[in-house]
Amino acid sequence: MAAYILFADRLSAWFGKAFGWLIMLMTLGVSYEVMVRYLFNAPTPWSLDVSFIMYGALFMMGGAYTLSRGGHVRGDFLYRLWRPRTQAAVDLVLYIFFFFPGITALVLTGWKYSARSWGYGEVSVNSPAGIPIFQFKSIMVAAGLLLLIQGVAQVFRCILCLRDGRWLAAEADVEETETILMHNREDHGG
Repeated sequence: MAAYILFADRLSAWFGKAFGWLIMLMTLGVSYEVMVRYLFNAPTPWSLDVSFIMYGALFMMGGAYTLSRGGHVRGDFLYRLWRPRTQAAVDLVLYIFFFFPGITALVLTGWKYSARSWGYGEVSVNSPAGIPIFQFKSIMVAAGLLLLIQGVAQVFRCILCLRDGRWLAAEADVEETETILMHNREDHGG
């Protein structure tokens, strides 16, 4: 189980970080649009659509990474007060009865929409530029599959926690800027 958890965490991290670079492309695209719109009075018909597409891809493909790191919203005001075994038991029930059915619906429905969209080469009806979007509908399926893989790892985490009484933490791979600043302040006597 631990080997599968490590595999799923690393897979989710790779995709999350890879798609995280879309932030840079979005920044460049929006900056370009602002420049040509306000300096040259020549707005582009495609910039807003491309920003939406990139943000949607980033949001969807980052879901499994966020799940692996415990970053999704939950009722922490109660949850954090529970013992680890109680947390694991509640999480396990929620994964089985809510998470997996919801993610399975995402994959199956996403597959249907994606296949239909690829079939007729769908373009954005909201875009004056007619941006092709059929390939981006496939992200629903890919994101759902990544969430299924990570969800199985989270169930394994629950099982291990029920057995051992403690959570198996994900590998540390990033540190919040706030934490870094606080450590720097403490190191410098601030």
